[in-house]
Amino acid sequence: MRMVLAGLLAFVVSAVVGRFLIPTLRAMKAGQSIKEIGPNWHRAKQGTPTMGGIMFMVACAVAVAVFGWQDLAAGDWSAFSVLALALLYGAIGFVDDYAKIRKRENTGLTAGWKFLLQLAVAIAFLALLRLGGHLSPNLYLPFINLSVGLPWAVYLVFAAFVVVGCVNAVNLTDGLDGLAGSVTLPVAVFFAVLSAWWDRGAVGVFAGALAGGLLGFLLYNFHPAKVFMGDTGSLFLGGAVCGMAFALDVPLVLVPVGIIYIVETMSDILQVGYFKLTHGKRIFRMAPLHHHLELGGWGEVRIVLTFAGITVAFCLLAFVGVMYRYGM
Repeated sequence: MRMVLAGLLAFVVSAVVGRFLIPTLRAMKAGQSIKEIGPNWHRAKQGTPTMGGIMFMVACAVAVAVFGWQDLAAGDWSAFSVLALALLYGAIGFVDDYAKIRKRENTGLTAGWKFLLQLAVAIAFLALLRLGGHLSPNLYLPFINLSVGLPWAVYLVFAAFVVVGCVNAVNLTDGLDGLAGSVTLPVAVFFAVLSAWWDRGAVGVFAGALAGGLLGFLLYNFHPAKVFMGDTGSLFLGGAVCGMAFALDVPLVLVPVGIIYIVETMSDILQVGYFKLTHGKRIFRMAPLHHHLELGGWGEVRIVLTFAGITVAFCLLAFVGVMYRYGM
């Protein structure tokens, strides 16, 4: 029940914040710069306010603070740990977005600085979860219901790169109106249901808040978008998704529930690698995959709904694969 109430509160907060935030961002001239190499019709989006992810960031923080305090009082601070992780990644994204706005171009922090900051945040989060007893170095294998014990140092290295990879994969998926939000919404619902199934109320509160916050944001971000989430929002979402997976100690569930993130990232990696190997040839019309489909005649709404539908199907599959993680 608390996760449902957290979702409702987060929806209201996100929707209300949006009414004030979008005019403020316009007044600040915090408009998105569109890359020259993107689809030509995306240039019409030039100047659309960015950093709209602040809506669901504030919504999640408020909802977790209101409905998660009793878990915190009982010694379970997993929800606040996930929230802290997501907010720190959102802060990195905010710095990146702010740099882009100041430069008036679609480049912010250097790749090196982004990676180092993201890696440091990931290691701190994982160490905190381990210290609180919410994370073990036993890697759970979905579907076969087995765990493989690893030395903590090995697990930490593996887990840190999973977190950083997940965060950047979600960031890459944010390329069309409503895409990252619509794909992440069923993932948030999946973790809410899984938390309820396992009686992990703290993480469930965060998952419910994230789902509600995203619904409120999509009121403004679905095509045609009045605001973009920016790196502020997409890095927050990446941190939230992988944070919930690790807080529930099922990191490999990110493979099925994050199938769209993975496919989008792999399409980009394959495109760049093939382009370099063949000195200019391409596998896709444009990477990542959503741009390939756009140039093939798919509309933005069709792509978003298709990707969201695929995510729903894989979330259902993932639930079957991990539902007995902690027994019947």
